[in-house]
Amino acid sequence: MLTFAEAARFPDTLVGAETRRLALHAARLPAGMVVPPAFEEGFYRAANLPEQLRNLLAPIQPSRIDEDLLEVLAERAEALVRTSYLSDDAVQLFYRALRNAGLTSGELHARRPGGRPVETARVTPPGTAALHALKRLWARDWTFDALLTRLDDTGRVGLEAQATLLFAGPPGVPDPGQAAELDVPLALVNSLGLVGLP
Repeated sequence: MLTFAEAARFPDTLVGAETRRLALHAARLPAGMVVPPAFEEGFYRAANLPEQLRNLLAPIQPSRIDEDLLEVLAERAEALVRTSYLSDDAVQLFYRALRNAGLTSGELHARRPGGRPVETARVTPPGTAALHALKRLWARDWTFDALLTRLDDTGRVGLEAQATLLFAGPPGVPDPGQAAELDVPLALVNSLGLVGLP
């Protein structure tokens, strides 16, 4: 797990361009952390999800997509991701990172850099609700719309692991004043501070 300052040392391809933009304004950010793509990738590998998802979605032909079949299989793929377990070591690592970031109690939200969809949680120690929010966000990559977009854009259902942002407080809302002050098109702010520059 990474602080925003640590994440800023990595390339955009690893942590997302938005993460690096946010790190430039660290003083405005509430408590938060960056979950690196390697953590998500470790979850997929440990649960054997790549093979299970590949087998589940094998009937989908990118050249002639059966949307009715895709809808059924997408629901199963989402459920597979949501109900798979992280290893005990990964869970403990996540809980320690939450503690270090000051995210073990209260409301928090998770989202992908550059994206607007969020998952929220009200957290109590050790942080199980935050872990569930993280997995719900990952499961969004397997919704019907997400799969259809990937099939249209790339001709395949697979995807690369991505970074995930966790912030204290509720999801941010557009704040034109902060956007103007920072000279950006969009700034997302919650009651605790700046939480997005998508």
